[in-house]
Amino acid sequence: MRFNPDNAIVKLCARGMELEGQGSKEEAKQLFYQAWDEAATPFEKFTAAHYVARHQPTAADKLAWDEKCLRIALTIDDETMKATYPSLYLNIAKCYEDLNDMQQAGKNYSLASSYATFLANDGYGNMIRSGIEKGLARVKAAAEN
Repeated sequence: MRFNPDNAIVKLCARGMELEGQGSKEEAKQLFYQAWDEAATPFEKFTAAHYVARHQPTAADKLAWDEKCLRIALTIDDETMKATYPSLYLNIAKCYEDLNDMQQAGKNYSLASSYATFLANDGYGNMIRSGIEKGLARVKAAAEN
């Protein structure tokens, strides 16, 4: 998956990330929604949906956007997209966990784990793997209680 830094949607999301980093979350959120509204391709929609999901007020709202993001990602015919699946399933699993649906959480943590081989062996990949392992452990502990 290659991000074209000249793509208008990528630029909007990058600017939104800068604003987030500066503490301007509401302005960032507006840019992410603008990116969603202006996105024309599945990749642009996927990119914007990922950032819109991060700014949802409830776990249920975040889940809806994370699932939308995953559905779009699954339509993109690019082998490198598989590297996004662990993170997407991890996000969905965490939403289900936050909603106390441990069965769906466990299912999605397991799906995240099944795609972990597509993650790079770097800090980001290790962070996602760790999140998956911790999520699976929490679901297992909840099932034992």
